[in-house]
Formats: sequence, C-alpha cells, structure tokens
Amino acid sequence: MRYRVLLSVIFLLFFLGNPCFAQNPDELEYNLDLNSPTVSLPKIYKPSIDLSGRGSHHDMTVPQTLAAKDALASWQADLGFGNFYRIQYNLWEIQQLARDKPAQEKLLANYEEVIKKINDGGGTVILDLFGTPYGLGRVLDKNSPPHNLKAYKELVKNTIRKLSCEQKYNIWYEVWNAPDQGDFFLGERSEYLNLYRAAAEAVKELRQEAKIHIPLGGPSVTSWFRNIEPNNILFPERSLIYELIKYCYSYRLPLDFISWHAYSSDPQEEKQDTIYNKPPAQLIREWLSYFHFDNNIPLVIDEWNFDGPANILSERGKSAYISASYIPARLKNMYEAKIDYQAYFCLEDFGGNKAGANRNLGINSFDIAHPDSKSYPKANYNVFRMLGLLGQDLFAAGINDEFTGIISTKSPDYFALLIYNYIDQQAAMNYLSRNIVYLNSAERKAALNIIKSDRMEKILSGQLDIATLRLSAKPKGMLGRAIELNNLVKRFSKDSRKIKISLKGLKDTYVLAKYTVDNNCSRDCEFKPSADKDIDFSQGYIETVEASPYSVQLFVFKKKLQPPLAVPSAASVSESQTAAPQPEVKPEVKLEVKPEDKPEVKPVPKEEKSAETK
Repeated sequence: MRYRVLLSVIFLLFFLGNPCFAQNPDELEYNLDLNSPTVSLPKIYKPSIDLSGRGSHHDMTVPQTLAAKDALASWQADLGFGNFYRIQYNLWEIQQLARDKPAQEKLLANYEEVIKKINDGGGTVILDLFGTPYGLGRVLDKNSPPHNLKAYKELVKNTIRKLSCEQKYNIWYEVWNAPDQGDFFLGERSEYLNLYRAAAEAVKELRQEAKIHIPLGGPSVTSWFRNIEPNNILFPERSLIYELIKYCYSYRLPLDFISWHAYSSDPQEEKQDTIYNKPPAQLIREWLSYFHFDNNIPLVIDEWNFDGPANILSERGKSAYISASYIPARLKNMYEAKIDYQAYFCLEDFGGNKAGANRNLGINSFDIAHPDSKSYPKANYNVFRMLGLLGQDLFAAGINDEFTGIISTKSPDYFALLIYNYIDQQAAMNYLSRNIVYLNSAERKAALNIIKSDRMEKILSGQLDIATLRLSAKPKGMLGRAIELNNLVKRFSKDSRKIKISLKGLKDTYVLAKYTVDNNCSRDCEFKPSADKDIDFSQGYIETVEASPYSVQLFVFKKKLQPPLAVPSAASVSESQTAAPQPEVKPEVKLEVKPEDKPEVKPVPKEEKSAETK
C-alpha cells in the first residue's frame, strides 16, 4: 500500500491547516429548519466505485481484475449504475488471447457487458487504459512503456472507435494507472507523456471523424504531487499533473479531466496545504488557467480508501465498521475541498491470485481459500446503501466537530440525515501536519526537531511539559492543541457522542426509519431499518441521538400518507334513500333580530401561513 510515514518532514508539510479549532462539547447540538435553502446534492456524495476486485478467475475470458459477477449484480440490484464507475481495461490481457479469436471476442464482450449496464443505468464509465501488449513494449513486460507508439496509437484508436463512436457509450478514457509506481509502469516521465500523446492524437482524430466529444484525461498518479521521477510536497510544480498540463498545452492535446489516487486514514486528506498556502484543488486549477485550459474541468479522485501500513487491515476486514464510518467523513471533506468526482476502491477484495497478493480493500469479500466462492458484503457496503438513500438536495447546516458530522438532505416527499462518528487515531499528528506550514522557518525547524524525536510521544502522553520546551508561543499553542486532540481521541474512542437534534419547519406527520452500522456489524449485515415510528412535526421534533464510536446512522423521515376517505357507492345511496322515511318538511320561521341584540364582532388577526415545502 501507498503509505506515508506521518513523522516525516515531507509528510508534515503535506496537509491544509486551519488555525480555528473545532468545538468538542459533551453534548453536540444540531438545529435544522427544513425550509432553509438547499443546493442539488453534489455528485461527490453519490455512490461511485471502482469495479475492480477478486484478482483471479478460472475463466480467462472474464477480466481478471474485475469483481465477480455476483458482486456486480448485487450492487446493480441495491444501488443501480447511475453514477461514476471505473473499470481497469487491460490491453495486455486482451492481446494475450490474440491466437484464440473466439476467446478474445468473449473477453471483450464481458468488458462491454459491464459498460453497457452502466450506460443503461444512466452512469458514466471511467475506462482506465493500461497494459502494453506483447511486442509493443520496450521490454517484455505488460508494464513496459510502448516503443512502437504508432502501433499503440492504432490499438487505442480502434478500442475507442468501437466503444464510443460505434456503440455510443458514455466513457471517459484515463491514460494508464499509477504510472509513478514501478509495479505499474516501468518507464520514465518522458515515456509516459509520449504514451499520453499517442492516445490523445487518436482521440483528436476520432473527434473529427465521428463529430462527437470523447473525454480524455489522467495521469492517475498515487498522490497529486507525485511524479515518475522522485518528487515530494516541497516541489508541487514537479508533479506529473503539472507536467501533463504543460505538455498538453505545448502539443495542443486534449485534457478533459485530472485524476489521482488518495489513500489515507485522515478524513481531511483533500484539505492539504502546500508551501504556497493553497490546497491542491486550487493550485491545480491555477495551473490549468496559466496554460489556457478550462480551469473548471473535473478533478477526480479515482482511487481512495482507508489506508494503513499493511495490505490486510482489520479496519477493512472484521472491523470494517471503522472504514465504514470513515467514508462519509472523507466525502464531506472532499466536497468542502471542491473535488468534483470520486471512485472508491474497490467493489471486492483481492486474493487467491497467482501473484499471491491479498488486499482487503473491497466492500465485498469472499473465501480466499476458494477463489470461486460467492462474495458477501462487509459493513462498509451498507454505508454506500445509506448514501443511495440520501435526498436530491443538500442542506448547508452541519456540526463543527473534529470527529462527528451530519449530512442532511431532502426530496419532495422525504428528508434524510446521515450521522457519522469517525475518530481519527492520528488526529494529533495530522493536526500538526496541517498547521505546521503556518510557522516561520525558525519555528518550523524547532517544531520538526521535536516531532521527529521521541519527545513527541512523551508530550502527547503528558510525560513532558511543553512549558519546558524552548519554543515560541505559536508552536507551543499548536502542541497544546495536539495534546487536547490526543486526549479526545482516547476518550471518544470509547465513549458515545450525544447529539441533540432539533428539526422545525413542517406540520405534517412523517414516518421515521432508522438504519445503523456500528461495531455489531462485521459481515453479511442485514440492511433494514429499526421499527418505524410516527413523528408529528406540528409538535416539533427534538431527540437526543447517541452515536457510538465508529458508527453511521441514517434517519429517513417519509411523509405519511393519509388513508382515503370512504365514499359510499351509488347503489347504497339509492337504497338508503328508498328505505329511509322522508322527514316532514316544516315551514321556515324567520326571527327578527334587532340591531341592539347583535353581538359585537372584532377583527381576528390572520395567521401567518407556513412556508410551503417540496
């Protein structure tokens, strides 16, 4: 896994800082007027995923790194294919079956079957083109850069022509995957750029040929600042993203989106700061403007997940409720950092492959000892089902807290609140990482000397008093806040958070359905609400919710339908009229009322009408 050591100098300069501290009272309060303004639910919140997984299928006509069919079918049944879905399209694997045309055609058909399902569901495919076919590489390896760029261009062109020009599928093409990693690309920076140029020229020709727009982008590096050649956060302009933007400008090549990976356990990963005191999204958009590109092209995090120092993590396995609570926390920060789209990695675990590489990154798993066994969902699968139940519009109201948050949405006949409680075990160190850029050079040097030493652990545990350190007030204040956060992590990793929720603005009766993912869920957790109950909003709604550590709760309030009034049939009315005796009609008697007998009538103030809701 692409894991960055938290105590390194480079990593400490990596994150966005904000000197304002979140409040962490014993009881949080959340007040929402359900008539307050909203925005359309950003697509960043909608369930999107890389469909990779399994890593091995006995049938060679099935894409080897695509999740098993039963996992794909379950997602389609539960969530549909209406958003963004990434597929890794292995050109080397396809070429391996060149001598068996029926098998090759079946493999291509299996890829296309999934692409068609996504398009039929209204979704968009991000098709990652990678793998150099036999005979086209500089060396005999699927990760080799192509030396025959003309042949490579024709191969890419034929692939895109069939899928986009003939079949008319909605596909964004991504050039390669993780080219900064030797396990995925064996070339140099110039070779990647030449590879991109070959694909880009193919796309330009097809656009002219078919008169349609075909999106192309990349570079899908493992972190936004990474390059094929060694680089770190101190030199963001050396990133492959910057190089690609400049290269496309120089050769007038299409660049329709920027993509990169972002694995971390820090939910605020996207709020990174740079030496320019600008987060990555802002910096990348400034690069685009400088080179005369549309600075509003999509920024896509095409792979992300809860990460740590190993391929197999309990937080993604038997304790998957931890990574489940991480998902909404991360998405909320992505939205606030102005990232456009994302694809979680991935649909299914990897295991049982020839390389012997096991990774429990998926939201589904299977029996590794039996690679053909049926998949089963983990706890984090149900969080995506929760995201699928969010409303079509988003409220701005939230909670200012380090660990707990609420995503509030509504639709015409219901509204939904998603409450998460994710405690970042590295919150203290991540806080220092995000804020150290605000120190001057002398303060930063002194602080880093402490952070890199064994004194940091003693400071966080209370064994070393920061008053004894030779530091100025600002770094001491930062260390003091880090101690606070470390203590809060210890406390809230064990104690539940109480949230007083107050909702107003409605008059009707709603039915409340509540879904929960917590430490009682590990695998095959049933996704159904607890017992429904009626909520009369004319009386207001106030409730104190307890959010246990690493839990996610979804409250769905659906407007209660009133039973229709009973209307008597024409036959029953006729029968009652003939059977019942007719009353005697007496003459009307008029009473004369004198003016002095009339009661005085005072004007009644009009009641204010309640605001209409959708």
